[in-house]
Amino acid sequence: MTTALAALDEQAERLDADDVLAPLRDRFLLPDDVVYLDGNSLGPLPAAVPPALTDAVSRQWGTDLIRSWNTNGWWDAPLRVGDTIGRLLGAAPGQTVAGDSTSVQLYTALGAAAALRPHRTLLVTDPGHFPTDRYLAQAVADRHGLEVRRIPPADLPPFLAAEGERVVVISYSPVDFRTGELYDMRALTEAAHRAGALALWDLCHAAGALPLHLDALGVDLAVGCGYKFLNGGPGAPAYLYVARRHHEALRTPLPGWTGHADPFGLNRDYTPAPGIARARIGTPPILSLLALEAALTAFDGVDLAQVRAKSLSLTDFFLRCAAELLTPLGFAPVTPADPARRGSHVALRHPHAHGLTQALADRGVIVDMRAPDLLRFGVNALYTTHRNLVTAARHLHAVVRTAAYDPEPPPSGPVT
Repeated sequence: MTTALAALDEQAERLDADDVLAPLRDRFLLPDDVVYLDGNSLGPLPAAVPPALTDAVSRQWGTDLIRSWNTNGWWDAPLRVGDTIGRLLGAAPGQTVAGDSTSVQLYTALGAAAALRPHRTLLVTDPGHFPTDRYLAQAVADRHGLEVRRIPPADLPPFLAAEGERVVVISYSPVDFRTGELYDMRALTEAAHRAGALALWDLCHAAGALPLHLDALGVDLAVGCGYKFLNGGPGAPAYLYVARRHHEALRTPLPGWTGHADPFGLNRDYTPAPGIARARIGTPPILSLLALEAALTAFDGVDLAQVRAKSLSLTDFFLRCAAELLTPLGFAPVTPADPARRGSHVALRHPHAHGLTQALADRGVIVDMRAPDLLRFGVNALYTTHRNLVTAARHLHAVVRTAAYDPEPPPSGPVT
């Protein structure tokens, strides 16, 4: 073990010395005594956020008061922040709106898809999707008289070839939230389009971690949260992307006053605003939006191709750490070894995942788990180092070798 650890230490030092993204770590306020590998659930605090929030509260709200809707651009924030996110999604301006939660945005997207394909009867989603995605698919299907089919991504193309003429929309994520497996957005989107169906993608575990090309891929709709790789803070606003070609026909299931063509006219009947603005719903959460807007400056001048390259280097390296230090102790990687099939976290299977996660936290290594037996190690190329990963592996090795963990602690913590 000593020889293997020395080799891993040497490799980590070499890789970190060659890291062109290393200066970006200074854009985050990370505790010195913590190895943070849970940014795929909640990103750390970007340095730009505290002063932005101080200004928003003390000056914009405290001094300028209601005038800030105009003088400080509050009214335009959902579209302005949406366009900033859109640049990370490969989306031209005017197709992304920020605000509300991921659940609300997903409900909006699914309901809009049903309205765009009114004579079809199937809503197709991943049986392994995040629970909210599955719950909302069923809720929208019930409302519109549709049938939900749960088809694994690998089986989706042949299913669409056989029954695609009945499909309204496919609703999938490019990254499996448990295992980190990366699916082929292009192939699945094209398969949906050959069947005349729409393609809806949940980007929560992808946006900010890898290049996305929504416009180039012909994606119809997409949603995602602001608090994972975008680092917008707990409960940060989510976003909705709708391809411009659908805007004129877009009808959302939650027509709110801010999405009206004349929002201050207080008209009796609803007339949708032009473009993506019609997807606005209620009064936007300004403080959260401004925090997210500040957080997104961490991506200023960043090449997402470099982010992806470093992410793969980090996950490759951690898989090597696991093979050298952890596999002999009963850990099994479930994340694909093939870089083309891997997102930005690595999942290891162990029967005592709950207790090991807690024991690592006691040592200052923050990871998370997914029931019943997966430990997830998230990497974010903007701040994660190879040294962080070998440190995590070393601590995990020590915890298991000394049995310094509770094998059956109660489940705890959020699931996102």
